[in-house]
Amino acid sequence: MSFTYNPKKKKRGRTHGFLVRQKTKNGKQVIQRRRRRGRSSLSV
Repeated sequence: MSFTYNPKKKKRGRTHGFLVRQKTKNGKQVIQRRRRRGRSSLSV
C-alpha cells in the first residue's frame, strides 16, 4: 500500500504557483480575493 500524498515542490509550484494563477482570468481573481482578505501567502 502506498501513501496518497507524496509532496513534491516542483509539481506543487507548477499546479498551484503564482505564475500559473496569473495566466488565467479566474486565477487572477483568486489572487485578488486572497489579497483582499489579507492573506500572508497568496499562493505557493
